[in-house]
Formats: sequence, C-alpha cells, structure tokens
Amino acid sequence: MASVEKEEREKVDLDTILENEVGPFGKYQIVTLLLAALPIISAAFAAGEYIFTTARIPSRYVIPQCDAANPEFSPTWILNAIPGTSDTNFENCERYVNLTSAVQQSDICPANWFDSNRIEGCNDGYVYENTFSVAYDFDMACDEWRRSLIGSMRTFGTLLVLPITGYISDHWGRRVALTLNAFNTGWIGLVRSFVNSYEWFLILEVLESTVGAGAFSSCYILVTELVGPKYRVIAGATISSMFALGQVILGFIAWGVPSWRPLTQVVYAPQLLVISYFWILSESVRWLMTKSKYEEAERILIKVAKTNKKELSLKSLEALRDTAEYEKTVEKPKEPWLPILVCRSRVILTRCFVSPIWWITNTLVYYGMSINAVNLSGNRYLNYVAVAAIEIPGYWTAILLLDRVGRKPVLIFGYFLCAACQIAFAFIPAGNDGVSLAVYLIGKYSIAMVMTSVYVYTAELYPTRYLHSLFAFSSMIGRIGSIIAPLTPALASEVWEPFPSVLFGSFAALSGILIFTMPETLGTKLPDTMEDAERIGSKQTL
Repeated sequence: MASVEKEEREKVDLDTILENEVGPFGKYQIVTLLLAALPIISAAFAAGEYIFTTARIPSRYVIPQCDAANPEFSPTWILNAIPGTSDTNFENCERYVNLTSAVQQSDICPANWFDSNRIEGCNDGYVYENTFSVAYDFDMACDEWRRSLIGSMRTFGTLLVLPITGYISDHWGRRVALTLNAFNTGWIGLVRSFVNSYEWFLILEVLESTVGAGAFSSCYILVTELVGPKYRVIAGATISSMFALGQVILGFIAWGVPSWRPLTQVVYAPQLLVISYFWILSESVRWLMTKSKYEEAERILIKVAKTNKKELSLKSLEALRDTAEYEKTVEKPKEPWLPILVCRSRVILTRCFVSPIWWITNTLVYYGMSINAVNLSGNRYLNYVAVAAIEIPGYWTAILLLDRVGRKPVLIFGYFLCAACQIAFAFIPAGNDGVSLAVYLIGKYSIAMVMTSVYVYTAELYPTRYLHSLFAFSSMIGRIGSIIAPLTPALASEVWEPFPSVLFGSFAALSGILIFTMPETLGTKLPDTMEDAERIGSKQTL
C-alpha cells in the first residue's frame, strides 16, 4: 500500500496539473504575458537609456581669439585653427599652436595666427555641437573614460541586484520582486533626471540598477512558472522579443526627444505604474506551494482553469498538497558543501570553468554591439533601432533549430558566424557603409541566437538539484562582459578604432571552440544528480 501511495505522489505535480487540467498555455497565460510587456519594455528602456543620455557629443576646443560670446561649433575658419579635412570633419581634442601674442576677438581668424605644423591641447574649454547628453552638462568632451565609466558602473549594479532580487523573490514572492524593482527603477530614474553633479549622477545610476534591474528576471520567472513545460522556451523567447521591442521603441523615443533630461523623464515615468501589478497580477503558484500557501494557490489554479475554460480536479490538488506535505516530513541527508561536490567531479568542475566564458562572451558582445551601434555611420537612432530589431529573428531561429539539429551545432554556428562578422567589420574599408551595417546586423543576429541557446544548454548541463546555484554562478561571472562593454567606445577612441570588434570576435571564436569540449544534450534526460550530469552524452542518458 505504501508503495502505491508513493507512486501516486510521484505522478502528481504542478506541471501535470498545468498540462492536463488547467491548460499549459491558454488565455490566462497569454493575458499574463501581455501584462508582462510593460515591465519588460520598461526594463529595456532602463537598460539602454544611458546609451543616449551619456552619448558622445561632437566637440572642439575653444579658440579664444576667434570665438565670440556665442561661439559656433563649425565656423568657416575652423580648419585654420584645428586640424581636419573639412568643416564637418575635424579633431575634437586638438588645435594648432597659437602664434598671436594677445587675445584678439575676430570673426575672420586667419591661418597666419596659427602654426599648422604644431599641435597642442588647451584648458580654455570646449564648444559643443549640441547639449543633448550629460557630456555637455558635466563637461566631458575629451574625457572618454569618465563618460564610459557611467555605463560600466550601471552594469556593475546589475551584478549586485541578482542576489538581492533572488532573496526578495524567494522570501516574499515573484510579484513583490517585480513591482518593487520596477517602482525603484522609475522613481530613482526620475530623480536622476534633475541632478547637476557627475558624482550624484553616477551614484544614482548604480543605486537604480542595484535595487531595480531585477524586474526583467522577476517577470521571466513569474511567466515561465505559470506555463506548461513544453511552452517555457517559447514563453522565454517571447519575453526576450519584448525586450528587443522595448529597445526599438527606445530608439524612436530618443530620436523624438533627444535632450537627456526630458528623455529620462519620458522613459522612466511610466514605470511607476507597475506598482499596480501588486494587485493586478497573480503570484506564482509554484512559489506559493513552496511556502505552503495552498489556499491561495488553489484560488489561482481555479481562476486559471476558469479563464482557460478548463476544469480543475480537486483530487489532483489534494494529491499535490499531500505530496508537498510528505516531502516536508522526509528527512533529507546532509551533503557536503556544493563547491566541494563540484571539485570532486572533474567533469562538472570543467563545465564550471567553461560555461562562464560563454556568458562573458554573450554579455560583452550583446551589450557592446548595442552601445557601439550609435557610433556607426548614418543616423544613430535608426542604427540602434536596426541593431535591436535584428535580435528578434535571432531568438526565434534558435527556437526553431535547437530541437531539430541539436544544441551544439546551433551554438557553434552562432559563435563562429558572430566571430567572422566581427573580424570582417573591423577591417572593412571606409566608405562601405551599407556593407558595414549589413555585417554588423548579421553579427547581432548571431549573438541573439546564441543568447537564447546558451540559456537552454547551460541549464541542461547541470544537475537539477544544484541547477539554480550553478546556473547563477555562470550568469554572475558573465556580468564581467556587461561591465567591460560600456568601456569599448573609449578603447576604440583611445587605443585602436577596430579594437572592440576584434575583441568581440576573439571571444566569440574562443567560445565556439569551447563548445566542442562539451556533450550534446538534445534528447537526453535532464540530470538529477552529479552522477547523472557526468553521464550526459552517453547512451545511458538518451
């Protein structure tokens, strides 16, 4: 009798109820996914807004003897005083040595006032083409590193937010984590739009991402925990597509509202509305059950079934309660500390060294390409929109191919295609703007395809029992890439112009090579223990 009861407990779980009774992906899940669009799109705004608000502004040194009270950025005499090839293409941070003995205000500014064989810097200030970016407010015309530091410090905050949001989500629920993160992002972003100090701007960037950048992950978990197992990858790809759509919308908003203060207010104010989701959205049923809140979980499941025009079996729900209660009474054996278990397994230890490199590559290339898109030739806003939009077919290509050709072929192809595009882009001769943009877009398409695939592949390499910790380890180490990415424009400006593309291509090629060292996981049973994970790829796991 006991064995029969045990068998019944093993058969009944939430996934079974979703699949067979309340509906794995019905009207209720679709409505929840649509509601998730606002916080996800807002998260895209917050993640990309600094690309425009801290953007480089064309500038030049002030020429005291020539610039009047309201100096023009590109006057007719500009090439007499500053090195360049035309009145629209001249040096931002250099000028010819002044030969005049006294300051003379003049609108002519003849060439004989300067020594064109000698170049110097100056401390007389800058003339900016516009005032759209914080580079003007904080006078960062030639201080590329100080400007780029803003993006790096923001992404450093996204590293800190992972454990904070994880703690809130696990203790108070996915819905609380979502609304709290979104609301924090909204009000801190609005406060930042009024500051007049570089130091305060930087502090608020870090604070905002530290207590607010977890909205996307909270949304992702809440939605994927509500759908059936067969629809989780599709739901995840839809969420990623919404994020890409948010970047597209951001590009058009920034084009229409180019000045950084009103732009910040426009993209952050709507995020305050997400606080209403605390009353609109239902909590994750799976989380409620882990907290023994069965009555609330029952109400939500009944609501899901009614919305999806299904019928919930109370017998199944009671069996699910019994299973949860039984698991609480089972005494779990003590195990060694997880790092010790990992070190005992050469196979798992190798994966823990290799998989973070994929994640570093993904975040470095993905965010680096988005940031550098505004520095491509042509309309900076349309370039950003195109580079964001190309991600969507990349996500869905991965979904179409992963279960057909396997995880490894998709990843190897994606990484090597990305590497080839990056190296090619670095050495395409100037003047081939159309070709450069096409190669750049293919590179972004390939890294988007890889992003989706790595989520799936990494989760299949580790045992279920330790999946959250080992997966989070790879993801957190991967944030190194997103911290470095905002510095790449400075590397291009100060070190070597093609350097970012060569860096992206090198990491992509390395990651593609490392995929060869890992087993294929298509068609394998998800591992429950360390031993199961070690046997992935062998005939026993098929």
